[in-house]
Amino acid sequence: MANVNLPEEEGNLFEDNGADNTANSDDQTKGSNTVKDPDEWTTGDEPMTGAQHSYLKTLSDEAGEPFDEKLNKAEASKRIDELQHKTGRGLNNE
Repeated sequence: MANVNLPEEEGNLFEDNGADNTANSDDQTKGSNTVKDPDEWTTGDEPMTGAQHSYLKTLSDEAGEPFDEKLNKAEASKRIDELQHKTGRGLNNE
């Protein structure tokens, strides 16, 4: 087997750059898209994502509910929320 000399990479993917990446949870949610109403999403009318499709199919099967693969992103998000409450899957049970 031949020896191959690879160029040295600049930096390390896991290198500590000294930045403080911790923040107050209130700071993280202010203005965050994660809490935005799906009806207000600018891309809500686009077809659901692959991840939504897969998760919604799983939840529908577990809940014994029909799966509608024609939902858009916003509709899929709302349906996922409904089915999570019905099945208890994906909820924080505190």
